[in-house]
Amino acid sequence: MIYRSMLIRSLLLGAALVSTQPSLALDKPVGRTALTISGKVGKPNDGPRAVFDMAMLAKLPQQTFTTKTPWYPQPVKFTGPLLRDVLAAAGATGSKIVAVALNDYKTEIPFADAQQHDVIVARLMNDKPMPVREKGPLFIVYPFDTKTELRAEIYYNRSAWQLNALQVQ
Repeated sequence: MIYRSMLIRSLLLGAALVSTQPSLALDKPVGRTALTISGKVGKPNDGPRAVFDMAMLAKLPQQTFTTKTPWYPQPVKFTGPLLRDVLAAAGATGSKIVAVALNDYKTEIPFADAQQHDVIVARLMNDKPMPVREKGPLFIVYPFDTKTELRAEIYYNRSAWQLNALQVQ
């Protein structure tokens, strides 16, 4: 009984310590803004928004995969941070993400997709930065070849190239 009581106290104390620690602030971009996250953002760095330049995105842990897509005849290698890591850096929470491209194309992505799949915000294609005319500078890409369910129109439609904003709802 004493052991259980001590265990409960230590768990409560640990939870209290975790919840009172300040969250790390998101740095301010030095370069040109590449991605703006608005809506339910817990760590803004530009008014109510979280903004990232390419260097900030490159500092996040990077994921690389090669996958077939409907847009290219051969498999393509993509590199960038996981979407869930970008959202976490901004302190973003919600149920839906609206991805917005430079040409105002919009697509809805369930927030759960970022947790369930290793979706990346690709900043490199075949190890090179992507110019706008080649679907850059950012491209939300699902790892289509990792799960059969991802090779479907619904996931292809959630991929957004020329990405410049995420609206978290």
